[in-house]
Amino acid sequence: MKKQIVYNNLAKFVLLKIKAYSLSELMRRPIITFLPILFLVAMTFCSNPPKDKTGKKSKVSEETEIAPIDTAAYNLQLITLANGDTTGNWPVKNQPYPLAGALLPGHRIVAYYGNLYSKRMGILGELPPKEMWAKLHKEVKAWETADPKTPVIPALHYIAVVAQGDAGKDGKYRSRMHEKQIDSVLTIARMHENTLVFLDIQVALSRIQDELPLLEKYLKLPYVHLGIDPEFSMKTGAKPGTRIGTYDAAEINYCSQYLAKLVQDNNLPPKVMVVHRFTQGMITNYKNIKLHPEVQIVIDMDGWGEPELKKGTHRNYIFREPVQFTGFKLFYKNDLKKSPNRMLTPEELLKLKPQPIYIQYQ
Repeated sequence: MKKQIVYNNLAKFVLLKIKAYSLSELMRRPIITFLPILFLVAMTFCSNPPKDKTGKKSKVSEETEIAPIDTAAYNLQLITLANGDTTGNWPVKNQPYPLAGALLPGHRIVAYYGNLYSKRMGILGELPPKEMWAKLHKEVKAWETADPKTPVIPALHYIAVVAQGDAGKDGKYRSRMHEKQIDSVLTIARMHENTLVFLDIQVALSRIQDELPLLEKYLKLPYVHLGIDPEFSMKTGAKPGTRIGTYDAAEINYCSQYLAKLVQDNNLPPKVMVVHRFTQGMITNYKNIKLHPEVQIVIDMDGWGEPELKKGTHRNYIFREPVQFTGFKLFYKNDLKKSPNRMLTPEELLKLKPQPIYIQYQ
């Protein structure tokens, strides 16, 4: 029994190590490097195969114990997302393989964004839940039709920390949503199975280090993920909304490392972290952003306007500075303000290089 426990622990340790390597790193290593893994896995499952309560082998146990992702399929999905890019930007090189249970790039996430206190901050707070869900399901169906090979997961992207014009008691120009409000969003999400929730942070004159830990109890839930918005990170002390804010790679790394530790400590599937962007200055030192097997980073094209303007923003700030995955935001109202007074369609967005794997509607 003790010997079996040793084999189990060693096998888990070695597999976690190998999953952290990128494809290029694996290809450079000689095959003899991985012989200990084959031995340990064989000893683990041949000497004492997992069993259920009836004494029979348990397929669930086998998959739970060691279920690394299909790296060949993962690489192919990344190439598909790159959509024929020949610049060398995409797919992003030397990124680690994610832990088992990763959502991207095997799924596309289609999210509704907003706040329950305001009808002006996004579609999530503009409509009653049943009407909102009916509209969201139509968008999900449109994406499934446009790209039938990629399953779509619906999501609610809720602004849990809101930048505001009032300084508040502490002078930070942000309002933290009460837990009852966040709980309400979780309840709305549970109206339909397999719905994700993103909690978005607009720090204003606060710091991400002071705001993110306050949401930890929610981020420990396997279906809750994170969004951070550089637009409202006001390093100069200006009021939010008077100029565009910024996040440095160091702050993005703080968030991803925080999430990675939550995943490790609580045995969670990888987290998705959405970072909004529509200007050059919103993210600085992007080459220093670190990737983790426990976290999947999406840089979301967050600008509004006519189709050609939005595609130009994607080309200038998302395509040229690759991090890992990309997203795209569509505005039901602001995208219609100028000619041709229409939103981009799923079919048009799938022509982008790379294709966005996270779609947000506001």
